[in-house]
This record gives sequence, C-alpha cells and structure tokens, in this order.
Amino acid sequence: MRAKVLKATSSQLHFPVNLLQSDALFRPNPFPLHHNSINMKKISILTFFLLCFYALSAQKSDYKVASIGFYNLENLFDTIDSHVTNDADFLPTGRLLWNTEKYISKQANMAKVISLMGAELSPDGVAVLGVAEVENRKVLEDLAQQEAIKSRGYQIIHFDSPDERGIDCGLLYQPKYFTVLGSKAFPVNLQKAKDSLPDFTRDILYVTGMLDGEQIHVMVGHWPSRRGGESGSGWMRARAAAVCRQITDSLLNVNIDAKIVVMGDLNDDPDNKSIAQVLGAKYDTKGLQPKDLYNTMYDHYKTGDGTLAYRDSWDLFDQLIISKGLVNKKVGGWQLYKSMIYRQPWLLQTEGAYRGYPFRTYVGDIFINGYSDHLPVYIYLLKKANPPRP
Repeated sequence: MRAKVLKATSSQLHFPVNLLQSDALFRPNPFPLHHNSINMKKISILTFFLLCFYALSAQKSDYKVASIGFYNLENLFDTIDSHVTNDADFLPTGRLLWNTEKYISKQANMAKVISLMGAELSPDGVAVLGVAEVENRKVLEDLAQQEAIKSRGYQIIHFDSPDERGIDCGLLYQPKYFTVLGSKAFPVNLQKAKDSLPDFTRDILYVTGMLDGEQIHVMVGHWPSRRGGESGSGWMRARAAAVCRQITDSLLNVNIDAKIVVMGDLNDDPDNKSIAQVLGAKYDTKGLQPKDLYNTMYDHYKTGDGTLAYRDSWDLFDQLIISKGLVNKKVGGWQLYKSMIYRQPWLLQTEGAYRGYPFRTYVGDIFINGYSDHLPVYIYLLKKANPPRP
C-alpha cells in the first residue's frame, strides 16, 4: 500500500481494575438602504444573499470544533550533557555539533508547524497535541514559550522514559479547552524470555481529562523501531500494541461508550499486525462492535498518502485511532469529523537525493535546518453547541 515519493516537487480517578491502579498513579485545565440608489430587484438579490449568509453562520454556530493531533518532533534535544542517557550526538562537542543556535532554530521550526496544525477550523489550532522524540520536560517548556504558540498557554504532561537515548513522549494541551484529571506512564517490557534481561522502550503516556466538559482518554506512544527489519522487530511493536489494548479494554469495561484516542508514531502501517490485529483497529466505521477501535488514518493510507518516506516510498506510521464512542452519533457529544495529514510544500525537501521527502533537521551529519522526518497528523471533533435537553 506504499506510494512512491514524488521527486519533482488530578482529581484522583477511581478505576475498578488493577491495570490502572498503582502507587503514584496520577500526577495531580443591518445597515440602512437608500431607496433612491437601489431598486427593488437589487434589494431582493441582496436580501437573498444575506439570508444565505445568516443561515450558514447559524449552521456553523450550532457546532463546536476541537482538534487533537500528534507530531514526532525528531530529536528535540537540548545542548546539555545528560549523565543517565546516551545524548552524546546532540552536544556542542558531539558528532552533530549540536549547539544553542541550532537548538533555537529547531524550536522555532517546531512551533511554526504546531501553530498551523488544526488552524483551518480553529484559530487556536490543536487543543491537545501528543509529541514524541523529546529529551525532557525542559525542551517542551521551551517549545511552549515560542512566539508562534506562546499565546495559547500550552501546559505539559511528561514522564521520563527508560529509552536508552532518553527520548520520551509528551502531551501539550490548552487549559482553556482541556482540563487534565490524571496521567500515568505505562511501561512496555521487551523481555524476550523469563530468564533473559528485561529491556524497555518508550512508555505509553496515558492522560485523561475533560475536553469542553466531556471526558476524553488519550494514549501517546512511540512504539519500537524497525531496526533489524520489519519482521524481526514486529514482536516488539506487538508488545506496545498489547499495552494500549489493555488500557483500552479497562476503560471500556468501566464505560462502553468511553471516548479514547490512541495516537503516536507506531512504526507500523495501518495494515500491519500490531495495529490491525493486536490493537484491533478497524478500517471502516460500519459494523463496529462495542469494543472495536477505528483507525482514522486508514483512508489516507489506502490512497498512498503517508507521513514519512523511506527508500522512495511513503509509510503512514503516525496515526490516530479512536474508540466507537467517538464515531457513534447515538452517544452524542464529541464525534469525529475528519482526519488530516498536515502537508505543505515547505515541509518537503526541494533538492538533493531526498527531494520530496519530509524536510528534516539533518541529512546524515549535515544540518539543513528543516523540521522533522515525519509529517504531523490530527483529527477534528465536532459536537452540538446547544444540545437538546433530555
């Protein structure tokens, strides 16, 4: 299903299940008309267009819109040496000669993209944004203070992850739209056998909160890479998918209409085993069973669209997968409107061997001052502004 790259251009929560219980569970959001100058025919035409305008305006005002997105920020490291992670490449003395000037430019580039995500329908853009490949909380704090997005007042959810490079997942949210109730990091254990040493990857970040008064559950993941080959590493992504599935089932056992978003750089396409089978994300909203999930990005994938390029082909690793509660109109409240891949000409390289690929920060060891090797994704949710009283 790949397409060729075009070279031309806390309140404390109570869960009656063990999975979501632990010590330190959560981190405690009309103008006058002159008859002498306008004849009646013109008045009729003008009236017609005014009526159309007001009808359209009223129709739009009947609904609220919200956007939830994800963006892999591709190695958003600071310039300070960490003694507990392998960040050697991203130091002023490291292989990439990473310095303050480059860091400042990278931050501004990331903020520019985020400022435009979801802005087609909402001036404030994405209300909730999952991110991956961030070194620590400080880089997210610096990001939230960038001029392009500072006025939105993004707040941060972040946990340090056991990834050996120290890259983590995080969540940015606008408190005027989203109020956090709780958050937790769920580890993904990659231990092959009982007698082998445990191995870990990035945690699954779980956050629950109220989106304009309605509870939404969000999981942000950066599943294990395909290093060593797709088939040889597939079991690791299946492990990450299983953790997401367990959390999802636990939530749905409490409330079958729970509204859940699983998002992230999943390092698999929508039809790979980890997503289609282990997580159980379906391709169509028709015939969804109560506990089924729907992959909002599949329609993009089947047309050959993608979020990253490799060997002149597009993959769609960055996905947003939702529970039936967000596509079941009988449930009411927030419902899926559409999904988007944010693709702009300036987000793609225009020359060189990687022309048409996402415009990234480095090509090899050469700093090219781009954005990310991934394109961001997001969904729009709609709900009636004034629902009828029961």
